[in-house]
Amino acid sequence: MIKPTIQGVLNIMKACLKAKTVRRLVFTSSAGTTNITEHQKPIIDETCWTDVEFCRRLNMTGWMYFVSKTLAEKEAWKFAKEHGMDFIAILPALVIGPFLLPTIPSSVISALSPINGIEAHYSIIKQAQFVHIEDICLAHIFLFEQPKAEGRYICSACDVTIHDIVKLINEKYPEYKVPTKFQNIPDQLEPVRFSSKKITDLGFQFKYSLEDMYTGAIDTCIEKGLLPKPAEIPANGIEHK
Repeated sequence: MIKPTIQGVLNIMKACLKAKTVRRLVFTSSAGTTNITEHQKPIIDETCWTDVEFCRRLNMTGWMYFVSKTLAEKEAWKFAKEHGMDFIAILPALVIGPFLLPTIPSSVISALSPINGIEAHYSIIKQAQFVHIEDICLAHIFLFEQPKAEGRYICSACDVTIHDIVKLINEKYPEYKVPTKFQNIPDQLEPVRFSSKKITDLGFQFKYSLEDMYTGAIDTCIEKGLLPKPAEIPANGIEHK
């Protein structure tokens, strides 16, 4: 996963140079390239980088994704500087909202893990940041068109904990009866703060709230038959296998 990710990015950048018609490349990196370190800053911004060796030692859920994204972005910056490319990296938080795929996207699987009882993903949303799919699409266009844009840009609309998430789900979809207590996760938990100040200072505005993101994702799952309709759920909630 790691080598193909790096090589794939470099192949695209080489193709852009060869074409001689690409004036700016906006690369989709990840907010996960910033925050996985042994000693976190109070607020995560674009100067922060994930510690790849710490990530490997931690062996967390999805560690290969975070390592591959971090190394790929670093190699992309090196290549861009060597070849004088106008290069922008956008760092999305966990992307959720409605989707077109016939199956649940991986980010939505993590976001909805309390509904489906996928405990391995609880660590991902324990202290999470989210952005709506439409907001991240608009941010790509914004950064491509904005003449003053340069460098890295975190794109995160909100910082929340797993307790905020299950509270929202239970209020909007009480039939799912998602748990409110989690093993090895404290009841009192502060969010990890990510700063999107750099992109908002340029004039970008986020349109969608956490509620918009979750209702969009859950309603899409229901429409596609990927989650049971609330009226079809047994009184004791979804049975997790």
